[in-house]
Amino acid sequence: MTRTLIRGGSVVDAHAAEPRPADVLIDEGRIVEVGDVADPGDAAILDAAGRLVLPGLVDAHSHAEGVVFDPDVQAALLRQGVTTIIGGQDGVSYAPGDGTHGARYFAAINGPHPRYAGTRVADLLATYDGAVPLNVAYLVPAGTVRQVVMGGVDRPANPEERARMVALVAEGIADGAVGLSTGLDYTPGVFADADEIAALCAPLAASGLPYVTHMRGGYEDNSAVGVEEAARIGRQAGVPIHISHFHTRADEAARLMAWLTAEGVDASYDAYPYTRGCSILGMTLLPPELNAVEPAEAIAVLTDPEGRARVRRDWFPRVDHYPSLGPQWPDLITVGHTPAPEFAWAHGLTLRQIAGERGTDPIDAALDLLVASKLEVNGIMAVRDQRPVEDLGRLIAHPAHLGGSDGIFVGRHPHPRARGTFASYLGTYVRERGFLDWPGAVRHLSTGAVDRFHLGARGRVRPGAIADLALVDPDAVRDTATYDDPLSLAVGVDDVLVAGRAVLAGGELTGENPGGGVRAASPAA
Repeated sequence: MTRTLIRGGSVVDAHAAEPRPADVLIDEGRIVEVGDVADPGDAAILDAAGRLVLPGLVDAHSHAEGVVFDPDVQAALLRQGVTTIIGGQDGVSYAPGDGTHGARYFAAINGPHPRYAGTRVADLLATYDGAVPLNVAYLVPAGTVRQVVMGGVDRPANPEERARMVALVAEGIADGAVGLSTGLDYTPGVFADADEIAALCAPLAASGLPYVTHMRGGYEDNSAVGVEEAARIGRQAGVPIHISHFHTRADEAARLMAWLTAEGVDASYDAYPYTRGCSILGMTLLPPELNAVEPAEAIAVLTDPEGRARVRRDWFPRVDHYPSLGPQWPDLITVGHTPAPEFAWAHGLTLRQIAGERGTDPIDAALDLLVASKLEVNGIMAVRDQRPVEDLGRLIAHPAHLGGSDGIFVGRHPHPRARGTFASYLGTYVRERGFLDWPGAVRHLSTGAVDRFHLGARGRVRPGAIADLALVDPDAVRDTATYDDPLSLAVGVDDVLVAGRAVLAGGELTGENPGGGVRAASPAA
């Protein structure tokens, strides 16, 4: 059957006062009628009694673009109602180029891509078409662009190199990318200045696509520095800006968003409902020059007694002064992923615990782990000052917020945000705490991202829209993943449709693959 009738649910619209009882009729992948719908007689009936009918949720910051072919990852996303993810984050991913930089440097974040073969964003997006049950959109990663053109060098781009980078960004936008991303704490993005980044943003201006940034400078109390640089880039290029994983206090976020508005900068941000972060361990514990070279070169330095002593002497005093970690970093960093067999026992342990098991100090324990893993390690980063739910709730409820998990699925003991973020938004911040109502949840977790990233006729339950829909039990939806049990799946979302086809039924994958690469649409589409 090409028709489906969702009967007996309550439809949630981003701009309505409250959910309203309504049936939804779907034909050929589109919504054709919403309201009191007569049974057409040739439609499959999906009983939604007691459930909310939401437009499919959009993860505005995901690292699943390489692992989305894995059924476990698909289930983890769909069980939260997520039907679209946006990859290419933090300036590092596969395309453009042959994919080797992203697969190497972000091996512990994105993992390898099992199907990508090519050099263009178009080639990458094509790998998802008809091969996955949900939608994958993509940002052109500026660090990968710089790596393709310049390698990992620490110097400004010359005019010819800048022109080549701009051409690669323009090609990616023409291929359907939904914006440009930077990761200004990662190499080689850390070596790019604001003028270079603004030049790379120029191809976005005609379509109004956003510049998305993992800001420079550590966030939290240093957020203003990164926001000011992002504002300069946005103004210079004439594009909107979007701040990734905005780790800061709610009052400071509100102040900075008000400042951006006063400066005439169109800005948004994503923030997940957790205080701990997760990233590659090398970015935190190694100097940029060792992140910029091939792993074998970095390992040669770290295994040479003089090289290791130099890193210990010159770099680790800076680690001790990181604003969010400080000298307690060995107690605050937990290993989420290492492929090294000799450290298989270390998943879920802090660096201090690993040092204790090995009878060494935390610096040597961390460097030994990186060497054995060929730098492929991710870690969950706690912070000294845990923000309460009330502060996170206000951060999430700000009108500029969009839902984003920063979900990383690589590793045996990952951050729970990959499997819990969107269920936590709905269960904790909507139902239990009331920071958002249900229409507000749709604005923040679906419609807003669809509009910001030009994802086409999604994000709304209305005639003509693509039928990406999630049926949510408002009394049951919640996250179950924790820091101790990070692989546990969310509950309360058992039925999900993508392009009108059931991809999750009764909480289980159906095997249908109506998803694919999402190409940027015109704002009016």
